[in-house]
Amino acid sequence: MNETFVIEKPDFDSAAARATFRYRLNDLTFTEILDFGMAVAPERFQSPALHKLMDLTALVLGVSYFKLRAPLSIAAPAIALTMDEKAFITDVYENGLAEFYARNDLKRFGRLTFEMPEDTAKPETPDLPRKSLVPIGGGKDSLVSVQLLERMGEDFIPFAVNPKGPILGGFEVIGKPPLTVRRTLDAEMIRLGSEPGFYNGHVPSTAIISMIAAMSALLFGFDRIILSNERSASEGNAAYDGREANHQHSKSLDFERLIAGVLSAATSGALQYFSLLRPFSEARIAGLFARETRFDRVFSSCNRNFRLSGHDGTLWCGECPKCHFTFLIMAPVMDKARVLDIFGRNFLADSANESSYRELTGLAGQKPWECVGEILEAAACLWQLSAHPDWQDDALVATLRPDLERQYGANALEAAAKELTMDSGAHMIPDELMTRVKSDAL
Repeated sequence: MNETFVIEKPDFDSAAARATFRYRLNDLTFTEILDFGMAVAPERFQSPALHKLMDLTALVLGVSYFKLRAPLSIAAPAIALTMDEKAFITDVYENGLAEFYARNDLKRFGRLTFEMPEDTAKPETPDLPRKSLVPIGGGKDSLVSVQLLERMGEDFIPFAVNPKGPILGGFEVIGKPPLTVRRTLDAEMIRLGSEPGFYNGHVPSTAIISMIAAMSALLFGFDRIILSNERSASEGNAAYDGREANHQHSKSLDFERLIAGVLSAATSGALQYFSLLRPFSEARIAGLFARETRFDRVFSSCNRNFRLSGHDGTLWCGECPKCHFTFLIMAPVMDKARVLDIFGRNFLADSANESSYRELTGLAGQKPWECVGEILEAAACLWQLSAHPDWQDDALVATLRPDLERQYGANALEAAAKELTMDSGAHMIPDELMTRVKSDAL
């Protein structure tokens, strides 16, 4: 059977501020809705640039439905793309789904075909005021971006899709009215994902949120989308089918360059997209987070305990790699009492976590399929703690230190620890903003 995934032209109801996206997978049909929740000025709805971004959003949102069968043929007969846009969409469906392919043992790299007409129309330049939209994810990173932007006096609005749990807690502390979008996935897609004969797995969520943010920027008047992706997001997890599969591909610098170029071209340079934290290591970001305490009781990087509503209760499960890694990078930059107060207990004192920390530091297995930092970064942070009087006697610090030194060598670990404090020049932050970021992040 020749299977095909078809992406239809999306619709926008300006009165309801609602976008509708439709898909066909063989004989199955799906509908997804984005509710933007407020009135849209007619001139913004009529903008050709908005409709271009809505088309691109339809293609990116489609990964959730495509992956049910992951057919080799993808078609969007009513959506015209430039060559650069087609390269961007190809990247989303290949590298953005690399973990999904690896974990389902599907060979798709270089095998997918895309059938879309070519777009040769000249892009429009929308009139966008100088204002930033900042996606908030609930973890420390976006809250550090908030801190930096506040200190620099930059005008911004926090943004989220289907906000819940720690995101709502972050909104409360930030104290600015947020812009939110309600995304309603097709219930039949969700059901089929657990049925025999269908696949399930990781999708590039940052790519999805970014495209929804781009539509929001044009609908409500923002000229910048400021992400909070650090440099370690560019490190992959495992080799598969001749490529490096990266759980965080849509947070990587390579993807940032692709999507920033596409969004800029589609708006004739009016819309910028960049990560404010790209020059920094995870450890460096932890140090910036530690400068303030106001987010201590609302942030969480734990997917398992991402609550359905509110932010009361346990923020950290204490069992997943994200909990373990976040604890590890906070420990060198905070008082031990503060770390334990945030996480509720000492993850480095629990021998049950040894296999997790071995994977995080490269002593065993592979880098976990999670949003965690670089292998050598984790190894350097743990090695640093072995010389810290507050942490050196904790069970896992004492146990893993000799293995770290045997595998990497003390000199290499020391050099890696120093490198974590150095800022990378590989980023897309505008020069005038980067000068102020450097000044504030000292």
